[in-house]
Amino acid sequence: MDQLLSYAAITFLGLFPIANPIGVVPTFYRLTFGNSPSRRGSQARQVAINVIVVLTTFLIAGQLILSFFGLSLGALQVSGGLLIAHTAWRMVTVNSSPSLSNEDSSKEGDITLIPMAVPIISGPGAIGMVMGLIAKDPQPINYAGSLLGIVGIGVLVYLCLALGEPLIRVLGRNGVDALTRILGFFILAIAIQLMANGAASIIGDLSLADVIAPTSASIVT
Repeated sequence: MDQLLSYAAITFLGLFPIANPIGVVPTFYRLTFGNSPSRRGSQARQVAINVIVVLTTFLIAGQLILSFFGLSLGALQVSGGLLIAHTAWRMVTVNSSPSLSNEDSSKEGDITLIPMAVPIISGPGAIGMVMGLIAKDPQPINYAGSLLGIVGIGVLVYLCLALGEPLIRVLGRNGVDALTRILGFFILAIAIQLMANGAASIIGDLSLADVIAPTSASIVT
């Protein structure tokens, strides 16, 4: 039980700054501007469901994807860290939060999968984090814990999107901008740590290969 809760907490806390359920509220309300409250609530629920489905899919099939493309965990961590860093830099250097206007309304299309679920909330950074975490110790109990953490993020996404309008009014544009920059700073730190871990893993794999190769050659001779 302790291991289950531990992986649930690690997954939830790892995904929270990357998925940024609070920071995406202004974007969601801009894309759903003019929709009725019931319609917006339905869209918020569908976004949360899509986020859970996408992350769960990569949680379960992550190892198969790595094996199919011949990728190492280190390479995945480095590439994921670069993508996360790009997102974080945009958050830190953002000029101002988008206002809710008719020009940005997206009523004609379904925004619950693209762009809200992918890539805004469960983008490459969140996917890479989930895959990298479970790849370290792929036990059934850890899968269950990570799934619990993903569901927790989905519930939080729904609550933030469904109840986000009062939050926007309370924080105001300056408050939302400040919150976005603070989250961006922490996400950038996570990206750097992720790339450092990936680089260390790649160097370790190369060092191990250098050790094994001469040993194998001596055995053959």
